[in-house]
Amino acid sequence: MISRVYSAALMGIDAYPVEVETNMERGSPYFNIVGLPDNAVKESRERVIAAIRNSGYRFVYQRRITVNMAPADTKKEGSAYDLPIAIGIMAASGEVEAGAIDRYMILGELALDGSLRPIHGSLSIAIKANELDFEGLIVPEENAREAAMGSSQTKVFPMGHLTDVVNFLNGKAAIDPITVDIREMFSRESNSPLDLQDVKGQEHVKRAMEVAAAGGHNLIMIGPPGSGKTMLARRFPTILPLMSLDEAIETTKIHSVAGLLAADHGLVGVRPFRSPHHTISDVALIGGGRFPRPGEVSLAHHGVLFLDELPEFKKNVLEVLRQPMEDGKVSIARAAFSLTFPAKFMLVAAMNPCPCGYYGDPTHACSCSVPQIQRYRSRISGPLLDRIDIHVEVPAVKFKELSSERSGEPSAVVRERVQKAREVQLKRFAKEKGIFSNAHMESAQIRKYCQIDEQGRQLLSMAMKQVGLSARAYDRILKVARTIADLENSERILSTHLSEAIQYRSLDREEF
Repeated sequence: MISRVYSAALMGIDAYPVEVETNMERGSPYFNIVGLPDNAVKESRERVIAAIRNSGYRFVYQRRITVNMAPADTKKEGSAYDLPIAIGIMAASGEVEAGAIDRYMILGELALDGSLRPIHGSLSIAIKANELDFEGLIVPEENAREAAMGSSQTKVFPMGHLTDVVNFLNGKAAIDPITVDIREMFSRESNSPLDLQDVKGQEHVKRAMEVAAAGGHNLIMIGPPGSGKTMLARRFPTILPLMSLDEAIETTKIHSVAGLLAADHGLVGVRPFRSPHHTISDVALIGGGRFPRPGEVSLAHHGVLFLDELPEFKKNVLEVLRQPMEDGKVSIARAAFSLTFPAKFMLVAAMNPCPCGYYGDPTHACSCSVPQIQRYRSRISGPLLDRIDIHVEVPAVKFKELSSERSGEPSAVVRERVQKAREVQLKRFAKEKGIFSNAHMESAQIRKYCQIDEQGRQLLSMAMKQVGLSARAYDRILKVARTIADLENSERILSTHLSEAIQYRSLDREEF
């Protein structure tokens, strides 16, 4: 007898349908799985047999069982096919009503006792089930809330054990589909415990962060150990505009595929903050592997990628950042397929001014020679530095500021100004394809929207000659000045805006 169970697989962050066909006939004992299964899928034979028997059902050994996973030319991976394979076998042997399974998409990993374990990517699978008009989606209980976020028509049925699934399909048990209030969950998940007012002092750095957030500019902080660079960076997402529901769902899909979504959190409502260690490999940062998975840049989608101790990262790791920073996506090509992971993130980096960390610090003597400092800073290539618009120095916090009872502005107040500046930019670039903030402007848009008067030109000329700014800093200064003007709701870029923007190019100055 032949049975057919519908399931799904992941390709990148999207899902596609998989048909699990089971043929059972008389013959010598035989159980084989075909359709390009990986080792985890092949091993499901042992889990399925044990789960069926330990759940109190009969497994007929004197049968020839062949399980085909279509499409057969696409690699199948993971343990999510345990449940559909078990249901297919039980439907072929008459334990499950074959006519009941056509209406459902079924996924889940089986434990040896028949209980269900969570899977990856249930949100993407729910969206696909909804697109294909399935009546229901059967998933483990831990994945139900997440799956319900992507299903408007298809009902999501949470299951805890194989017996629950069998009784439900045979009509012996009624299980209510899970429902979630997406708006309420989004509102609850969008609160962050961090706040910018927790940071004492460093007002000029907070101002630079506000400018960076308002214009979508990448930011690098240079300062000695203990000056608060990491503390400031962790609060950077709290001053970015609140995530929209569409952004939250897209970000949740990435985290779901990567298996990073907690069972009690069906949605990523706060902008992600990813902080990989400097020993990370290029594959872990960008994504890929034998079965491609999203890397840190994709996990930071719609959020912040923080690279602490930037010069300590391997050169090849930093260089692979250039393409996603430019395109907002990561393309991974293999012989049989290619896929794309989204990677629209803001880069926030931190570094010491020199190898010992105390160059320019008035309270600690620097032990580094000029060549050592130059070699240290040269680890960051010009093309990468080109993509970082704002450089800000972070000095050690004075005791007077640390002991002060006065707190700075809360993140909500700063975010409100940032949001207004972003709205100005969205209106300005409404007719410009692919440009949503000042940081994305190309040369044509800079000439069009960043015009300056004679006084401004003289100021820039003086900065280029006397301060020693490099030529590549010119466009960056104009873009940052445009953002500062937007924060002050000014149509024109004034010399005061240019003066502040020039201060944010410290790494371009010829100090040695």
